[in-house]
Amino acid sequence: MRVFVAGATGVLGRRLVRQLVARGHSAVGLTRTEAGDRLVRSLGGEPRRANLFDVDSLTKAAERCSVVVHAATAIPTKVRTNPRDWAMNDRIRREGTECLTTAAARVGAGAYLQQSVVWAVRGPNGATFDENAPPVSDPILTSSLDGERIAREAATAHGFRAAILRCGGFYSSDGWHTRVFGESLVRGRPVLVDGGSAVWSWIHADDAASAFLAASEWPKSGVWHVVDDRPVSLSEYVTALATRLGSRPPRRLPRLLVRLALGRYTAELLTSSFPTSNARFRSDFRWQPAYPTFAEGLDEVVAAWKAERFPGGRGSRL
Repeated sequence: MRVFVAGATGVLGRRLVRQLVARGHSAVGLTRTEAGDRLVRSLGGEPRRANLFDVDSLTKAAERCSVVVHAATAIPTKVRTNPRDWAMNDRIRREGTECLTTAAARVGAGAYLQQSVVWAVRGPNGATFDENAPPVSDPILTSSLDGERIAREAATAHGFRAAILRCGGFYSSDGWHTRVFGESLVRGRPVLVDGGSAVWSWIHADDAASAFLAASEWPKSGVWHVVDDRPVSLSEYVTALATRLGSRPPRRLPRLLVRLALGRYTAELLTSSFPTSNARFRSDFRWQPAYPTFAEGLDEVVAAWKAERFPGGRGSRL
């Protein structure tokens, strides 16, 4: 199998390239720079230069690929954001999806995989929800649902299968947001809002990649939630990370102060619950996570951090 991966140099994409190669498949990674070329080659993949917003270059790069994966994102790497910070990510989700699905049709790919997020839909009052839950009314999340729609419509128009994989909250030793949590804890910065009672569904980046691998090998059309086996409160997650780092328990702030300090989007995300299940994906793709809960995943994260002596600072025993 020959798989084209847009976003091959990102946290998810580079893991997917590595796992595809380990399974004996050919992985073609979309790149833009010499550094990206070197990274994809180091993972065993074949780098191909192209512009995500140029259909002709994408078509040339994806030649002879039977599966096309959209794992490209431009998530802002700062805590306080405004709508302008999300503009490129919105473009990637909308225009990037249009271009990639057109390229998939041109090269005759049989399957197209789209990354999305579980919190773009939600259950009432924080209740557990599934893939059929209604969308959230939030401008920042609208582009994620638009990307899903564009992918489904392209699949219908061109006759390929489109799998939408909504991932839970990503975490990994090299993930920017995970590292921010770690640094905040060792520096004694507040990281919990209103007690941290919001319940999240998480997924280790390694397991997210293995889910995309499974969907590549067993292509189907549909929408699935890719999360670990147990939703957990943000308080439990962050406290467990603090314990592993040897730092003090996280400090807490009221919602109003957090909104003033971090902005509306971050404050609302830290107080929103999105508990969901991987049951449908497990059943349909014979998949199971290597890190079934955040506990096993955080053990791996902190072990990797110890090896690189991260994070530094007062209160850390790493």
